[in-house]
Amino acid sequence: DAAPASASAARGSTSAKEAGTASALPQGKVVSRITLNIREKPTTRSAYLGGLKPGTVVALYCKVRGQNVDGNNLWYLLGGPKPGYVAARYVKNLSHVDYCES
Repeated sequence: DAAPASASAARGSTSAKEAGTASALPQGKVVSRITLNIREKPTTRSAYLGGLKPGTVVALYCKVRGQNVDGNNLWYLLGGPKPGYVAARYVKNLSHVDYCES
């Protein structure tokens, strides 16, 4: 399993997000009733990047303040293979998630 990490390191442009394995990041579980939209920025008006099915457990890189969604203005930046933001209102964090560094 070391091949993906070494291949990433060989490119020489490994970001902090790529360097950490998804399993090492905090995780959250999608608790929406329908597919949760992944957005380019922490707002429902930004570009749609994909979706997560209810019950999916995802890696959470960090959290930021963004558009208020049903009384919650926190959004999670996803870690792992699907980059983008999801509204924290619809994700139950399973461990502590730090704020993103500005």
